Amino acid sequence: MTTMDPIRLAQTQPSAPRLARLNDLFVAAATWMQSPFLLAVRLYWGWQFLFTGWGKLHNLAKVTDYFASLGIPWPALNAPMIATLECLGGLLLILGLAARPVALLLAGNMLVAFLTAEREALAAIFSDPDKFYAAAPYTFLFASVLITLFGPGTLALDHLLARLRRTGRGGA
Repeated sequence: MTTMDPIRLAQTQPSAPRLARLNDLFVAAATWMQSPFLLAVRLYWGWQFLFTGWGKLHNLAKVTDYFASLGIPWPALNAPMIATLECLGGLLLILGLAARPVALLLAGNMLVAFLTAEREALAAIFSDPDKFYAAAPYTFLFASVLITLFGPGTLALDHLLARLRRTGRGGA
């Protein structure tokens, strides 16, 4: 279904039953809200990732020790790598640039966080879901999966660059 003004959509189908027209109006309005919603998710969670990573970059010794205490292999290598992923990945999410691959990497990062730092919460996913939802990585993981699956929306640099490529103004 193409994006259309919800009012005009309802007016162009006068013979359709009233409930069908209301449904079409609702679908058109919800479709119109997808990109602003994805922008809000990217801005909020991109900001959270950016400053979480920034904090880690400025406390690498503590992060390295923490990773070592969790049994993460090569903590001195993984700490700056994860800090950079979160910091740079957050910035890229905000911009909507390489959003899907970045969100996939961040989702993987959050899965590792569950497997190492929040193993008990992960194990309680079915027996005590509140414990799982309350764990710090949960909302970061959810936002990352959302962007991975649905993309950054039209209010993103990815969309602009794809549009420029289609029109032949994007270079090679």
